[in-house]
This record gives sequence, structure tokens and C-alpha cells, in this order.
Amino acid sequence: MIKLGVSLPQFDRYDLTTDIASAARGFEDIGYDSVWAFERLLVPGDQSGPHGLYGAPGLPWPAAYRNIPEALTVLTVAGAVTSRVELGTNVLIAPLHLPTRLAKTIASLDHISGGRVIAGVGTGWSIDEYSAAAPRPIEERGDALEEFLDVAQAIWGPDPVEFHNERYDIAPANLGPKPARKIPVVLAGTTGKALDRISRRGDGWIPVAGPAAETGAGLARIRERAAEYGRDPQSVGCVAQLIVSSFERVTTAERAPYTGDFEQIAEDVAALAEVGVEHVYVTAPGASRNLEHLLENAAGFHAAVRAAGV
Repeated sequence: MIKLGVSLPQFDRYDLTTDIASAARGFEDIGYDSVWAFERLLVPGDQSGPHGLYGAPGLPWPAAYRNIPEALTVLTVAGAVTSRVELGTNVLIAPLHLPTRLAKTIASLDHISGGRVIAGVGTGWSIDEYSAAAPRPIEERGDALEEFLDVAQAIWGPDPVEFHNERYDIAPANLGPKPARKIPVVLAGTTGKALDRISRRGDGWIPVAGPAAETGAGLARIRERAAEYGRDPQSVGCVAQLIVSSFERVTTAERAPYTGDFEQIAEDVAALAEVGVEHVYVTAPGASRNLEHLLENAAGFHAAVRAAGV
């Protein structure tokens, strides 16, 4: 059976002081396998030129991004009130962080939660976020992500930890607590370099799901390349993000993927499972008015997918 996840409420239409915890408990009670949080550091006042959304000139940023709580803080709250669901990030923008600190924070969360973290990481795209926080310039974002993966591999491994490159020196030292399990690292990206990185280093790919055939073809290419690197291609999994804006039935003849009611979107999940996707999560908070509506939608979606035998 495919694993099912759901996003935690991070938008300011929710009461962040209570709704994150309540939603996490509710999602676990419904039967979800995972809960997810995303990272957004800021929203620039100047959105002209390269400051636009995704770096597209003048493309406005969503107003909902203006007050997003920090992802690992959100997952810490969720982990404290649950016992079973995995705690996923999609994505942490690793190059915005000092790699040693980020690796230790992720390891600490995994240890304290009993081995439940899924580390979804990527490079990001905002020049404003890089200017505000990144140790390296945005032009080096791919190398910075590789550097984080190198540092994390060392820190999550046995003591004494030792790591050296041109920026960081960790002399032999104890650096704990250690993760409770091997943390799955799922990597975002669609470009050639990003897909190559997933093939070389990722435990999985975390795409925004397109049509099932398209997503399946991307996963097949990654696994084929992983085999060329001498890896077991089946060791590279896939967690697909389903961006859902509503759960209203679509009655037109042509229905876009991940639109419609619970049963219609469940058909799309079944199609993803058929092409090798093992885990999906749905952005239900964006399709819901408040906590009560969110839990109703989450329960309806979960029931429809399981009723479809997926």
C-alpha cells in the first residue's frame, strides 16, 4: 500500500499556537503515515526582476508566504504530540544554513522523535533569501547542497566525527546525539544536475507530481542513472507532492491531475502507484478554510485512497 502524508498548517489563516499540534494529532489518528513542513524564510518587498517568485521577473509571491513558521520548529511540535507519523521536510533549503548546525538539528529531531525524520532538501531559488542568510552565494547553490550532504554524512555517522574542506574543519570529536535510524534523504529538483545528484546520492526524489506518466518517466530516468553509478536502482524511492487547491468535484470531460473530489484525486494516486511512486503527500491546508475543515478534508482524502485499494 502506498504511504500517505499530509502537510501541516503553516499559513496564518490557522492559529499556529494550537492548530499545528491539533492537526498533527488528528492526522495520526486518521491513519496518515507522514506529516510535512516546508521552508520559506521571507517575502521580499521588491518583487521586480529577479526578485519575483521562482526568480521569474515580476511574478508576485503568494500572500500566504508572508508568515511561514520555521519548518523544523513545526515538525518538533508535531513530533512532540505524535508517536508514529514520519516527520518530513519539503524542502529545507540546505544552502541557507550552516551545514554543521543544520545536520546536528536534523539528527537531534530524529533521535528525540525515535527515528521519524525524512530529510527533504533542495537548493532553493530566491536571491533575497540567499542574500539574507546563505553562507555561499546563490551561484554556488548546487555545490553548497553537496557540501551539506557531505557534512551530514560525517555527522550522522559514528563518533569520532572528522571533516575537512576549504570552509569547515571538524577535528575528531563526539558530535551527538546520533539519528535513531539512517535518515532518508530525499532530494528535490528537475534539472539535469539535480537529477544527477539524486541518482548519485539520494535515497529518493521528491517532485511536485505532474501527470503520472511524466512522474514515472522522471523516476525511471533517475533509477537508470543510479544503476550507472553502481547503485541498486530500487534503493531510490519517490515521495510525490500533490498540490491541491480544493476538493470539489470536476465535471468537465478533461480533468487536470490532482483536481476534483476525494475519489477523483484517489484515481490519480492510484496512477502514481502504478508507475512506482511509493509515498505521496497532499497539500490539504491550502485547500481548507480552518482546522475543522482541514481535518474533514484529510479524513475524506485518506478514506477515498484506501477505499480505492491503493
